[in-house]
Amino acid sequence: MPAKPSGASSRRSRSTGAATASGGPPLSLERIIATAVELLDTQGVDGLSMRRLADRLGAGAMSLYWHVGNKEEVFDLALDAVLAYGPPEAETHGWRASVVHMLEDWRGAMLRHPWSAALLPRRALGPSMLGRLELLSQTLLRAGVADADLNVAIWSVWNYVMGATITRGSFDRSPDDLEAAQRRLTELGERYPSIDRSRLLLDSDWDGAFKKGLDLLLDGLTPKR
Repeated sequence: MPAKPSGASSRRSRSTGAATASGGPPLSLERIIATAVELLDTQGVDGLSMRRLADRLGAGAMSLYWHVGNKEEVFDLALDAVLAYGPPEAETHGWRASVVHMLEDWRGAMLRHPWSAALLPRRALGPSMLGRLELLSQTLLRAGVADADLNVAIWSVWNYVMGATITRGSFDRSPDDLEAAQRRLTELGERYPSIDRSRLLLDSDWDGAFKKGLDLLLDGLTPKR
């Protein structure tokens, strides 16, 4: 995560805890980040500004700088907040279940907060994402992935999760549009027989496809026993 501007930590420690101008609860870093996430969810990355964030909090824009150095720090902290991960309390059965749980959780977090998938590749990785990658690395090593192949395995998984998430999040064709596209495909069946037969354009089982594709990927990444 980018270093905070000089004096950011001292501003945070000197917070007065005064109520906001609207009479709401006092400003805190936690409130600022939670509100930033809400604003990003509704307005997207381009909709976040310190002024809009302050207005939603019922505070003056300058009061935010007691807690955060600038808008870039808000982006980093909001992204880190939505990507936080806690392994399941109940013990999973084997390395594969652990990996699948973590990656499904990662995809789910980005689908709930679509801005995060676009923002993640453009920011320095924060503690939450680094923690996920460390846990993933340790788990794959226990599964038998060689040290020399570990980076390839990690980036392969990264590319799969990011690609699947961005595709799902941006695929907004209506059922009627898809039906029309499939009918057109059937009309051209001699040119595209395989995808016509599989009804590719009508397959909306995104979750099932993600899970099955992940199984195929993990089969290829780990050595045969």
